[in-house]
Amino acid sequence: MVILDKICHYLNRVLILIAGLFLMAMIFLTCSNIFLRLVWKPVSGTFELMGYFGAVLTAFALSYTQIKKGHISVDIVVLGFSKKTQNVLNAINNLICMAFFALAAWQIARYGTTLWRTGEVTETLRIVYYPFTYGVALGCAVLSLIFLTEFLKVLMNKKEDET
Repeated sequence: MVILDKICHYLNRVLILIAGLFLMAMIFLTCSNIFLRLVWKPVSGTFELMGYFGAVLTAFALSYTQIKKGHISVDIVVLGFSKKTQNVLNAINNLICMAFFALAAWQIARYGTTLWRTGEVTETLRIVYYPFTYGVALGCAVLSLIFLTEFLKVLMNKKEDET
């Protein structure tokens, strides 16, 4: 369990570092596009790049936000239940979310493979799609791993409470 938690945190650190680099690239691209629009002509393909960079940035930040419990949750009803019931509901929620994001990662990766095989490229810059698609799949897969870790933690706490 400790090893899985360390792997999750390491993967999370790597992804959030890459997401930060994408964010810096987006800021640089936006600022340069604004400046060049004033003095000459705008950067070609800015809209495309911002969309793909934003998708990867968001996918890579999902697991970080989950670890920090930064996602919105409405728990007004759940807080009225006993601690045991809350743990059961938390475990069920983690299991469903893990399955959903594992399925999403698998399907997005399949779509990325289709894009790779067909050689799809963007309209303006003629950049291949599939690396961005695989990036989003990776972000979903790591989030699924985070949910698996949290599910196992709930189970471990449940077993520790029983002894």
